[in-house]
This record gives sequence, C-alpha cells and structure tokens, in this order.
Amino acid sequence: MNAVLEHPVNTTLRPSDSYTTTEREAEHRSEQPSAIFQTSTMSALLDGVFEGSMTMAELKQHGDFGIGTFNELDGELIAFDGDYYRLRSDSSVTPVKPEDGTPFASVTFFQPVKTFRVNQPMSRSQLEQLIDSLLPSLNLFYAIRIDGEFECVVTRTVAKQKPPFRPFLEAIESQPTFTLEKKKGTVAAFRMPAFAQGIAVAGYHHHFVDDARTGGGHVLDLQLKSGIVQIGKPSEVHMHFPETEAFMNADLTSRDLDAEIAKAEG
Repeated sequence: MNAVLEHPVNTTLRPSDSYTTTEREAEHRSEQPSAIFQTSTMSALLDGVFEGSMTMAELKQHGDFGIGTFNELDGELIAFDGDYYRLRSDSSVTPVKPEDGTPFASVTFFQPVKTFRVNQPMSRSQLEQLIDSLLPSLNLFYAIRIDGEFECVVTRTVAKQKPPFRPFLEAIESQPTFTLEKKKGTVAAFRMPAFAQGIAVAGYHHHFVDDARTGGGHVLDLQLKSGIVQIGKPSEVHMHFPETEAFMNADLTSRDLDAEIAKAEG
C-alpha cells in the first residue's frame, strides 16, 4: 500500500469558506430529530457475525446516507443522496438490490449543520484534525460528507466469505487494496466518540466512491486536493440487534477492541 505523504498546511478558514446553519434550521428540514440508525455492532463483526437480519429495503427506511457491509462481507456499502451502492473486491460499483442483506451498517438522514471548503491539499490525518477543531464536542456523534478532487484514495474491499466464517481480522488478511489516483468522488463517514468503541468504530470510519462509479471501498488513506466538507450532528442513536443464532452466541466481550479495530480500520 502506498503511503500518502503529509504536507504542512495552514488550516485557517476564511469567513467566505465556512458557514454554520443553526441547529433549529437543520431540524426544520425534517419532522423527526436527526438520528443514526445502526444494525448490529462492530464487536459482532469482529467475531465473524457476517450475516444479519436486515435488508437494504428495510435499511433505507432509516436513512439516505451511510456506510456498512453486506452479508458474507460481499462488498462495502456507501450511501448518499438516497442512493445505495455495493463496492466489491473486483472494483465494481453497483446499485444495491432491495433484498440484499447486511450484518452491519450505520445510516442517517443527512442534515448538515456546518459546511466549509478546502482549497489546499490535505492528508487524511490533517483533514480529520481540521474537522475535529470545528466540532463542538468530541463526545457526540457526527455524519460527515466530503465531495471533491482527490490526488489519491487508498481503499480496501473484502472478498466474499463462505461459512463457517472466520473472525474479521482473519478474513481481511487477503483483502485486495486499491490506490485510486486523481479521482473526483464522495466520502461518506461517521465520527463516533471514544465511548462507542465496539458498538461502532470510535473515531473516523470512511467509505469512498468515485463520481464515475468505477471504484471505491473502505478508506485506508487519502489525499484531498480540494473539496467541500459537510458535517451533520445527529442527536440520537437507534440500534437494531439481529436475533440470529450467530449474533446471540457471539463472543462480544473477551477481545482487545482497541487493537482489533485499529488493525481492521487500517
């Protein structure tokens, strides 16, 4: 995997580059408070629970924006503007089918409360640091969308697994990685607080797809050339627990979550 080089950057935003809408204005866009809906947990995925009880048709009722995976780890999920895509290990990008199932996904009806433009190159870590500096608190949940030109995006897409399923870290040992260069596209991401580790991924979890729909996946690294960042601040989190035999019998306690998730996220 090619490392993305970091460059010094001035993260000061000009007034014309950033504006904030009030939470009241954002809430008026929907009759319901903005919420993250999640099916299953990251700890269950780590334990090899790769089949869930929720379909894409059901998931779409809870959000127009999000990320996740598919049953048997058959691709990465990215959703925005109400369009849901499957990103497979053969680099294909296809719309999901209503009957497609998911063992783990997080979605929301995206309601941005802050938007700003990036006019200079930024690495993934620099971009995350900038976003963190603009958040009111690191103890809340955020949905983040980035549309722009990317010098480089390094992604992975796990190949479809067959039962009996191995734990997640074993499944990704042979994962294909792709280096997508000079692409226009969209990143859908969530930033979860530290206390959510295991339920979700604490910190940032990004998926990417290019505008031409020729590639994408789970983001391992990126270099943004320029773009627009939108931040949503959902006020609620709703959980769906699949009452499958695999989930009910999964070992969700005896693991080093920080170490395993750090390795899983790349």
